[in-house]
Amino acid sequence: MPLRAFLTLLFAFASGAAEARETPSGSRPNILILLADDLGWSDIGCYGSEIPTPNLDRLAAGGMRYTQFRNTAKCFPSRATLLTGLYAQQCGMDRQPVSLTDGVTFGRVLQDAGYRTIMIGKHHGTDNPHKLGFHHYFGLRDGAANHFNPGWPRPGETEPAQKRPGERTWCFDELVLQPFTPENRDFYSTDAYTDWALTFLEQYEDEDRPFLLYLAYQAPHDPLQAWPEDISRHEGRYHTGYEAIAEARYQKQQTLGLIDGTFPRSEPTHRPWETLSQAEQEEEIRRMTVYAAMIDRLDQNIGRVLQRIEEMGELENTLILFASDNGASAEVVDFGEGAIGNMDRWSSLGPDWANVCNTPFRHVKNYSHEGGICTPFIAHWPRMIKAGSISHAAAHFIDVMPTLVEVAGAAYPATIHDQPIPYMEGRSLVPTFGGGELRRGEPLYFQWSHGRAIIDGPWKAVQWKEPDWELFHLAGDRTETRDLALAHPEILARLTVRHGQWARDIGADRIERD
Repeated sequence: MPLRAFLTLLFAFASGAAEARETPSGSRPNILILLADDLGWSDIGCYGSEIPTPNLDRLAAGGMRYTQFRNTAKCFPSRATLLTGLYAQQCGMDRQPVSLTDGVTFGRVLQDAGYRTIMIGKHHGTDNPHKLGFHHYFGLRDGAANHFNPGWPRPGETEPAQKRPGERTWCFDELVLQPFTPENRDFYSTDAYTDWALTFLEQYEDEDRPFLLYLAYQAPHDPLQAWPEDISRHEGRYHTGYEAIAEARYQKQQTLGLIDGTFPRSEPTHRPWETLSQAEQEEEIRRMTVYAAMIDRLDQNIGRVLQRIEEMGELENTLILFASDNGASAEVVDFGEGAIGNMDRWSSLGPDWANVCNTPFRHVKNYSHEGGICTPFIAHWPRMIKAGSISHAAAHFIDVMPTLVEVAGAAYPATIHDQPIPYMEGRSLVPTFGGGELRRGEPLYFQWSHGRAIIDGPWKAVQWKEPDWELFHLAGDRTETRDLALAHPEILARLTVRHGQWARDIGADRIERD
């Protein structure tokens, strides 16, 4: 059966699938989780960007922005942590995108509590999320794919740029395709994910239960690819170069009230713009222009989802969370013969623009420094959250699961498939919705690749490769500009010993080596 026919039948009969306990939607909130991919801390308007993101800005204006919300610095462990409320080391997702070995997803927990659970978009593991507690899952099971055509070339079409042609796996509930070649020549991942999400929202609009929609976009992860009309809106914006854009973002962040004197701008690591040749400047301008277009399109599609929920009369009764899975990426991937932005070219943002996109923080994706782990995080829920508020609570992806458990009135299980599982590690964000503190008995721990960190109250110890650790007092230096390791060796020793104990206890003591 052709894929299109299969999907038509699937949608037609979806209302009969995976029935759970009915619950009136007015008693508990719907939940919408929006996840961007490799988006820098300053890449959206309400966090300082020049890129117009009116829909995300609207969520921020009507809700709360966080200044100390953190992920794990890498796509797949962040997504596993978000899904389970556990550190990636606890569920087997700290080194490779594999199967979740322990833990339970928020899809399963909320499905058992009577929610209609839907996941759309990127997963980045080897499990089909449809089997992990989601009534429906449509999306890329793997980590990255061509945004215009993730599969084989269609008749008369140029060869789509692919990292591993034919290897990317997609799931449409039970149907698993490797690869997925869209019949629709207008396919673009960000648009398609939204289309699928809206179809399910419409399918279950009259259902007497709340919904959980986890919409995990690929944008703006490479390949840098965007529609020409989106690219054209940003042409002429980046000819001033790295420093001018970064400084403008930093000034805007202060004007917005997002940062203060505790956020000194970290020393730039991008190249001086004037040292680039004209050809290099033109290529760098093109990279950032396409990247901006991808974020623009992402915001447009988030607007489509918000509009549909508003039309359903459910916006006031929906908890909306927006985040990025790690900081902007300095990874360099570049192949294909087409222009940057086209289907036949796979290009990445590169280290210079990544430094700008993480303004004012140090370092980038993969690092446990703030540029790698700090995410723009927006929470919107008019019933609970004061419009235009800002929280400086030190939060983490492990805190999302306990938040959902609390607001949904759900029960976190002690076992899955008759096997005991670790209890969720985080703390509910609900106290912060009212401007309160997030009380945590344990430090926050980080370990991915060569990066390690521990945050305990105002102190952070962080390392990139061995042997030296750095020490920062985040209460007065959120951007890690003054290393206090020599001034406070006793504090550094206490933190590193504690991180070592955590690593041994959790099985994370095997750090990657060169």
